[in-house]
Amino acid sequence: MRRSAAVFLVVLISILRCGKPSDQAADGRVTVVFWHSFVSSTIPALNDLIVQFENAHPGIDIKTQYVPTGDALIQKLITAVQSKTAPDISWVHANYIESLVEADAIYPMSRFIQGRNGLNAGDLADIYPALLQYASWKDTLYSMPMEATNLALLYNKTLFSQAGLDPAKPPQNWDELHGFAKKMTVDSNGDGKFDQVGFFLPVFPAAGPNGPWMVWQWFPYLWQAGGAYINDPQTEVLYNGPGGRAALALWRNLYRDLRLNAFTTDYDVAFASGRLAMVMDGPWNLPRFERLLANVDWAVAPLPAGPDRRATIVGGEYLTIFKQSANPDSAWAFLKWIIRPDVQAKWAIKSGYLPVRRAVLNDPEFQVYIQANPKYRAFVEQMEFGESQKPIDRFGLEIDRHIAEAIENACLGQKDVAEALEESAQKSNRLLQSPVGE
Repeated sequence: MRRSAAVFLVVLISILRCGKPSDQAADGRVTVVFWHSFVSSTIPALNDLIVQFENAHPGIDIKTQYVPTGDALIQKLITAVQSKTAPDISWVHANYIESLVEADAIYPMSRFIQGRNGLNAGDLADIYPALLQYASWKDTLYSMPMEATNLALLYNKTLFSQAGLDPAKPPQNWDELHGFAKKMTVDSNGDGKFDQVGFFLPVFPAAGPNGPWMVWQWFPYLWQAGGAYINDPQTEVLYNGPGGRAALALWRNLYRDLRLNAFTTDYDVAFASGRLAMVMDGPWNLPRFERLLANVDWAVAPLPAGPDRRATIVGGEYLTIFKQSANPDSAWAFLKWIIRPDVQAKWAIKSGYLPVRRAVLNDPEFQVYIQANPKYRAFVEQMEFGESQKPIDRFGLEIDRHIAEAIENACLGQKDVAEALEESAQKSNRLLQSPVGE
């Protein structure tokens, strides 16, 4: 889905660093250039946000440039940093922070947080910890989250009722998830093929574009079973341990029991047509689903708890400030303003994303909104037990590919769960234990 971070690093590390002259107009106004790849449905909300900022900060203009995909944006950044035309601020994927830091292309946030217009400890502690973890590299914060996302369970209430299940009581644990899914998987005409499936799992070929998406959705199950990604010294992966085996066994059993190999991968169409009872998805699709699912009686619930705990995966979009910026302090003023609780409330309501701070829950306008939108509220409430993938110092993209291969080999192939995970873990560990620089 994305080019190797190693390739990105090779290009960036050779770049000589220097700042640009200040982009200041004759009247004293400065222009802050902001590149992003927000989904198109979010752009009106972003434009409205920028107008509000400029009205509140009459000396600063925000000039946005939209790049249709995150992959295209990162390639554009490579060229821009090399030619010393980088933006002041850019939206980036969190797993490219390592390469940007190694190239000395972006500021650590401490430069601003501890500065004259900084943040106090309470403000920083109010941001959900999982977001700050994923915005960091080697325990140093290099970006700020602009909004949050997580995974929840979407389910068809009508299909629950037809199966004799209470639509007000979605599955609470793995056993109920498996049992409900099997109960709502139906061969209505007796031809040996399921016309309706109880639950969709995103199992795709590891080498394909959906491999990282598959791994991202598997992580909550790893954590729910008490598993972990990697040890603290980052010398050995842990995803092949008991938690990983339990999580992958659940996925394999569901995949095979529901015969998902013969079911469509267009889960949203299947859900809209009443052929799919349950699926995982995030809040970014709520505006689209409100239209697509206008004729479906559906709801959103937290992911079922595993044998160890309840967990969901948290993601988000992150903003970095480039060292080539002509106006880094004005860029920081924009970042600091965006994470204010009142601004986060307005941005979340308008965009459909989740707020990055707990204090937003106390905003009166936001409270009215979530009470009127229970589907959105379910995602917000999940943030309290949200977790993020531990940032990897080296070979993060490659290790994710190894996990994807284990999922593919166990679900689509014939390998035993433990064998598939162990084979992938050995590949990961060989990389981790290789000398730095190789």
